[in-house]
Amino acid sequence: MHPGQPPQGRPYPPGYWPRPALPPTAQQLQGRTLAAQPEPYPYHRRPAHRPKLRWVATPPPGAWPRRRVVAPEPYLGPPSYPVPPRWGFPNLVWRRPTSVPGTASDEIRPIDRVPVLRRSVVVVLFAFAALAVTAASAEFWRYVLLVQGRDTALSRSVVAFSDGFVLTAGLLASILALLPAGLSLWWLLVARQAAADVSGDDPPRPVWQVLVGVLVPVANLPLALSIVGELEHAVLGRSRDVRPKPSRQVLVWWGAWLLNWILLGVSIIWRFRGDVQSMADSVLLVALTDLAAATLAVLTALVVRRFSTLLAPSDALAVREMRVLKVQGAPEPELRTSRPAGAAR
Repeated sequence: MHPGQPPQGRPYPPGYWPRPALPPTAQQLQGRTLAAQPEPYPYHRRPAHRPKLRWVATPPPGAWPRRRVVAPEPYLGPPSYPVPPRWGFPNLVWRRPTSVPGTASDEIRPIDRVPVLRRSVVVVLFAFAALAVTAASAEFWRYVLLVQGRDTALSRSVVAFSDGFVLTAGLLASILALLPAGLSLWWLLVARQAAADVSGDDPPRPVWQVLVGVLVPVANLPLALSIVGELEHAVLGRSRDVRPKPSRQVLVWWGAWLLNWILLGVSIIWRFRGDVQSMADSVLLVALTDLAAATLAVLTALVVRRFSTLLAPSDALAVREMRVLKVQGAPEPELRTSRPAGAAR
């Protein structure tokens, strides 16, 4: 039904002229065209009835009880008890915060590993030094027997015992040399990291350079002094802007390091010579190498002990216990004139 038209089946009333229908505007035509087209997926599946209202339920005023306002109490002074309290701190020994299990502080820091490694390294190095001196004594005894054998015949039992002594001491010294070397290298890596943590700076060189400077022959001759000198520089807390200057103890240790490696290389090369005099000289060279190894082990133990003492705090077990005998200059304590009610006798 258009505007200006009567209902169907009814004539126009007298004197009524129908109003012509206006043509649709461009906006109405565009709306009809868009309404005739289906909406793209998934909008064409929307329900025909689209509610325009959104109901939000809120509690009415006064539905929730108001929070009671507590007036602040006046300060009445420190707590007091009619009798001594029975509670207090547990009767336990004080422990470091790093020993609390289940927390982030449970992880062992490098600074805590240094005293433990120091004790192990020092004991093993002194034990190896004693074994190396024993092996050197066996080599010197063999050399004396070789000198005596040029003019006189030697006892068979003495020669057999000397050979067994040299073989046993030499094998033990060669095999057990790996243990102090491994422990010393471990201590070196842990001490470098502990010194870096204390100073707040990174280590001066990466780990692979330290391993190359200690384990690779020929390259470890000059690099060992740099590595140990840098560790001493960091342990003493000196600035990284200052060039490390090794102390006399480190220089003496480096001299023993060079002597040990040089004698080891010469003794290995000398064994390839087949004449009798070269074989006798190799016995003397092995004895000197064993003595150099013992000297290096002792000097390494002294360096480890000094650096660990400077780096890690002193051990509480090593401190001598002291007893208070007399106090001078302290004020007299206030004596209690009356006994509180309920106090235990």
